[in-house]
Amino acid sequence: DTGLLELHAAAASLSSVSRFSELNIGQKLNEGKTKQIFELPDQPGLVLVQSKDQITAGNAARKDQMEGKAAIANKTTSCVFKLLQESGIKTAFVKQHSDTAFVAAHCEMIPIEWVCRRVATGSFLKRNPGVKEGFRFSPLKMEMFFKDDANNDPQWSEEQLLEAKFSLAGLTIGQCEVDIMNRSTVAIFEILEKAWATQNCTLVDMKIEFGVNVKTQEIVLADVIDNDSWRLWPAGDRSQQKDKQVYRDLKEVTPEAMQMVKRNFEWVSERVKLLLEPQASSRVVVLMGSTSDMAHCEKIRKACTSYGISCVLRVTSAHKGPDETLRIKAEYEGDGVPTVFVAVAGRSNGLGPVMSGNTAYPVINCPPLTPDWGSQDVWSSLRMPSGLGCSTIISPEAAAQFAAQIFGLTNHLVWCKLRASMLNTWVALKLADKKLQACSL
Repeated sequence: DTGLLELHAAAASLSSVSRFSELNIGQKLNEGKTKQIFELPDQPGLVLVQSKDQITAGNAARKDQMEGKAAIANKTTSCVFKLLQESGIKTAFVKQHSDTAFVAAHCEMIPIEWVCRRVATGSFLKRNPGVKEGFRFSPLKMEMFFKDDANNDPQWSEEQLLEAKFSLAGLTIGQCEVDIMNRSTVAIFEILEKAWATQNCTLVDMKIEFGVNVKTQEIVLADVIDNDSWRLWPAGDRSQQKDKQVYRDLKEVTPEAMQMVKRNFEWVSERVKLLLEPQASSRVVVLMGSTSDMAHCEKIRKACTSYGISCVLRVTSAHKGPDETLRIKAEYEGDGVPTVFVAVAGRSNGLGPVMSGNTAYPVINCPPLTPDWGSQDVWSSLRMPSGLGCSTIISPEAAAQFAAQIFGLTNHLVWCKLRASMLNTWVALKLADKKLQACSL
């Protein structure tokens, strides 16, 4: 039986290699419990991450082969990283290469598991007696664990991490880097939590790892995020859990039990594809009083596109053709697509108020201000008759952002882009401050 198993494993390995032989696989750089990392000599700075059919628990105290797990894990992690990248999170992921492997940026890994918790369960309860299972953390609970199998991955404090003074790919891990990883973990969790909520599934907790990109010296989300990385409870019900905890909880590993575990993993890998699909459509309709405002409107359209929101430009004047303005309004109210109207009119803005008084959809005034009359022009957008609720935003990019925030309430993909943008702004400020301090010293 053992000989037969080895033969099957060799055949599977050969089949995998043949699928990505065109990549010119170099030497094995690393091997973990569930994956192998290979260098790609023809593509400096990139590696191949090859998943294995192995499932483990308790630092490999329990270890089994699960046929097909490599493909399931690779499919899951590829979809998760695509969602995060499309949102704007920096990751090591480059592209899925085969059923069981993906190409990634070569990183030196920071030996810390960052664990983010929304609901108290598992090891947290053992370490914090008296806390009941199901306690909800708001804000999220952050923990970190040093990757050390021999000592069962001990929990570390921020002070221990700082004192370790890890230096990877030329970057020393100091307070700035720790803060960036901390903030990034929260943002990544919240993005995946919001995405899983569309499937009526609670993301209970998750673990992630970061690496330093050897080419750019940037800290990026690295390793994998698959069904070994989190707890998922459909409808918030632990008895329906679909993650690796089912395997950990097995009293006895039988073929039937392993089939049940595999079905759960397959359920996740199928559902995770749906996280990349929008749950609701959305549209911004920009109404301009004159084509002389086209440059201003194009900025709104460009910003909308960055959030994945379609944007239509129309020309109409509420002063000179109110019947046509209302006809255009009715055109976009009649097809059921959630719409935000943006009124671009300078001097005397009748467009926004007329729209706001005749539609239940949100209306944003975004007047194109001129140097000579700018301060006076804006009053016609700010001073509204009673009963009108349109807002006024001067910056075209900010008007698009506000529309995105409205759509983000029902469209998780738009919300995820907004959340990642918040993180990236914060990180940019943090790095700018670090650079300034270094110059001052």
